[in-house]
Amino acid sequence: GGPRPSPGQEVLVKVLGALEDGGLVDRDPRLSFVPGHGDVVQALELGVPTMRPGEVSLFLAAFPYGYGRPGSRRCSRREPDVPPEAPLLFEVTLLEVRDDPEAQPLPSAARLCLGSQRRERGNFHFARGDFEAALGSYRLALRALDGPATAPPGPEEEEELREQRVKCLNNRAAAELKLERTDEALASCEAVLRISPDNGRALLRRGQLLAQQGRDEEAAVDLRRALELDPANKVIHAELSRLVNRRSPPDHA
Repeated sequence: GGPRPSPGQEVLVKVLGALEDGGLVDRDPRLSFVPGHGDVVQALELGVPTMRPGEVSLFLAAFPYGYGRPGSRRCSRREPDVPPEAPLLFEVTLLEVRDDPEAQPLPSAARLCLGSQRRERGNFHFARGDFEAALGSYRLALRALDGPATAPPGPEEEEELREQRVKCLNNRAAAELKLERTDEALASCEAVLRISPDNGRALLRRGQLLAQQGRDEEAAVDLRRALELDPANKVIHAELSRLVNRRSPPDHA
């Protein structure tokens, strides 16, 4: 029933995912995603583009293509946890193929929802230790938040968009640090501080990065401001002490 999805197109699918004992762990009658954007497990990322609209497929997925080595803990009691290293069986119906919605103006509420979904997916990858995938999801989340809107956001939506951007940028910096991309992490921290000058996490992280580069005076400014915002933070105290000791060598007279 029609051509397979092309790169960049969005798919709408019905999904059931089950453990070997038959317990359902995924049930979504209308799941939409763009293959390649990292919003779903790899079994769906790789399997759905091979399908045609109207087709029903079964995908037996080894654990690296499902929820990975650690599995997944669920917030809802209605869905069982996915055990570690669990293979899964997915029944997938491809309902529709359509152009990527991000290319078109969307309501601000839809952009917020899309950005939040992708940030949460990035957090999932980060928790698994797949920092490259996490970084990709955070970048896609920011792209969703910054895309064209059908109408200017109201004051509450504008504030929520700002908060979501700050969270995504902070998370992006964390992933970049895990990948040892210090210049990119520093740029992400600076992007946070342009939006929210008193963001404690970004001040601490930028202070640490500046200290690593030997820019001690700039680092001290950031760390002192972070300490004003969070006086009980032991990490900030330790970073400042390390910086002071380095700038004041012991007297060997």
